Amino acid sequence: MGTVYSTIRVEPESTGFGAAIRGLDISRPLPPGTLAEVKDAFARHSVVNFPDQPLTLEELEAFTLQIGPFGVDPYIKPMEGHPNVLELRREPDEKATNFGAGWHSDWSFQPEPPAATLLHGKVIPPVGGDTLYADCSRAYEALSDGFKAMLASLRAVHSAGRPYGENGVFARETEKRTMQIISSPEADKTHVHPLVRTHPVTGRKALFVSPTYTLAIEGLAPAESDAILGFLFKHIVRPEFVYRHRWRPDMLNMWDNRCTVHLAEGGYDGHLRLMHRTTVAGDTPY
Repeated sequence: MGTVYSTIRVEPESTGFGAAIRGLDISRPLPPGTLAEVKDAFARHSVVNFPDQPLTLEELEAFTLQIGPFGVDPYIKPMEGHPNVLELRREPDEKATNFGAGWHSDWSFQPEPPAATLLHGKVIPPVGGDTLYADCSRAYEALSDGFKAMLASLRAVHSAGRPYGENGVFARETEKRTMQIISSPEADKTHVHPLVRTHPVTGRKALFVSPTYTLAIEGLAPAESDAILGFLFKHIVRPEFVYRHRWRPDMLNMWDNRCTVHLAEGGYDGHLRLMHRTTVAGDTPY
């Protein structure tokens, strides 16, 4: 049974991870009480969607700013005239791997990674293109007390180098891509965060690692680090922790990068897919 709200209707997934929010028009500024309920539902369910919201770019930007200030989006050229909006476009004839195809938490290599990401579906293919989300809070809670104790003081090394470095995946790409990726030596820099982070709103602990951006565990031998991270990467995405999101046109999705990882599926070759994305600034993980 979900929480009862007075101004919105929340329809959670059976596990409580993921929910649809209905009964509001997010193209206009939300009253303070309604916005507070949206933020509460977001904190409770980690991934929320708003169906049937045909937003303009300006309305997407305005709604994002109601959630929080814009985050910094590196390595991808933003839209002309909209420096805080990324256009995720894949043309029907593109052969390059779909963007976001590996499990990750957005920009976890930043000193203050984004708290939330918002993605608005403009053109949705008739097949494929689902987004998978994994609940890193429940994944942490399912670990044994002994394993939690071992992880408590560990810190993980994050970097954008694998995808965006000078010798990263995108730099080596040979297929044409509509999205303009900016490979940079800056991407090879590293930043260290707690392997287990505490959510600043809910107080829940969550695993904060991903195979895309986490390179190692600080202070451990490579074999030790690889063993622990290898286990965690598989553990986080066990079926019971994963929510599969199926897109519809004009749907806005918002997810919490502080306690989730996600992966964008392909499977829509021959079809245009067009999405617009913003991020909300976060804080230093602790």
